[in-house]
Amino acid sequence: SGVMSLLRPLLLDVVPTIQQTAALALGRLANYNDDLAEAVVKGDILPQLMCSLSEQNRFYKKAAAFVLRAVGKHSPQLAQAVVQCGALEMLVICLEDFDPGVKEAASWALEYIARHNSELSQAVVDAGTVPLLVLCIQEPEIALKRIAASTLSDISKHSPELAQTVVDAGAIAHLAQMILNPDAKLKRQVLSALSQIAKHSVDLAELVVEAEIFPVVLTCLKDSDEYVKKNGATLIREIAKHTPELSQLIVNAGGVAAVIDCIGSCRGTVRLPGIMMLGYVAAHSENLSMAVIVSKGIPPLCACLIEEHEDHIKAAAAWALGQVGRHTPEHARAVAVANVLPTLLAMYMDTRSSEDLQMKATLKNILQKCTYLPALEPLLHDAPPNIMKHIVGQFSKVLPHDSKARRLFVTTGGLKKVQEIKAEPGSLLQEYINTINNCYPEEIVR
Repeated sequence: SGVMSLLRPLLLDVVPTIQQTAALALGRLANYNDDLAEAVVKGDILPQLMCSLSEQNRFYKKAAAFVLRAVGKHSPQLAQAVVQCGALEMLVICLEDFDPGVKEAASWALEYIARHNSELSQAVVDAGTVPLLVLCIQEPEIALKRIAASTLSDISKHSPELAQTVVDAGAIAHLAQMILNPDAKLKRQVLSALSQIAKHSVDLAELVVEAEIFPVVLTCLKDSDEYVKKNGATLIREIAKHTPELSQLIVNAGGVAAVIDCIGSCRGTVRLPGIMMLGYVAAHSENLSMAVIVSKGIPPLCACLIEEHEDHIKAAAAWALGQVGRHTPEHARAVAVANVLPTLLAMYMDTRSSEDLQMKATLKNILQKCTYLPALEPLLHDAPPNIMKHIVGQFSKVLPHDSKARRLFVTTGGLKKVQEIKAEPGSLLQEYINTINNCYPEEIVR
């Protein structure tokens, strides 16, 4: 109906309430979908919006920031259009405003621009917003703290350089102090921002740790808010993944036990970062993997395999179990005793499993170390050839040196099963079978 072109002149009306209401109407239209946001850009409305902003009152500033946010949220192209019309300078003026509501509206618009990609995020940084956002997280108003922390999170996520600018503005210390804030939504944003900083590099992760977030951050894993739990576990994961030293520090602070409790007490995607954190810790070294085993980390990981319906969560649990079991026979045995190998094999062979889940559930890591035969034997009956060679290979290593195992292998029907395996002459599998057969008198093999 041509409403946009009718609203545009009202932005310069002499009556302030008309200006504000016109801006609000445009914001609501642009917020609705990207076509309408596109129309606001094409209708040359943004320059008009900025025209006399600096001398306007706080109501108009809030409404104008709302329009910018509504246009910028839809796509990188629309956010770029907002930047090109000189909006960042105006938003910086709003961040310096006395009114917390104006600061909040400006921070929100900046977040929606920065979240798209690193170029837009860099433009937001270059406008000088970061020090002002760090001042905003120190303001008393909870809503302003939340949105400023969220904006810093979205600026930091794209690259180590952008995260570094947030760190250089002194953000870490202020964020770390708010981990214990009673407001759940604020805690979510604070933990998210610290995660986005810590994930990029060892140096950034160490700076986050030096802000003394341990053991305080572990309380978040017991929080009643699911997202606080999830973001808390994500932060611990992003620190643990970098080096054995950082993982060891988390173990010493009681972090592994806390994450294991957290996985046990929740369901669904909230579990995912905790599962991955255990996998990263276990992957670093034998000792760290042992810490996961001793803290009783294997049963909850097995539970995730059985209880969860989403393939990507199962895949993460399968991967984590593989990392725990891949170091030594002792580690592999700890996983095998939990009776999880048949479950993994079934997932590997299930045609409905996602490719990623099949890849993570191959068992190879664990099998190559596992000398605990009672757990391997049931697999002899179902395993496909590519897995079979690892299983038979383990039997061929153990049986020649263990007479009790040799007797059991005959009575449980394992030896009979091995005779039924069709192996290519000269293949590795055939060699393993020969080694096993050579442990027994010929008439038994026959």
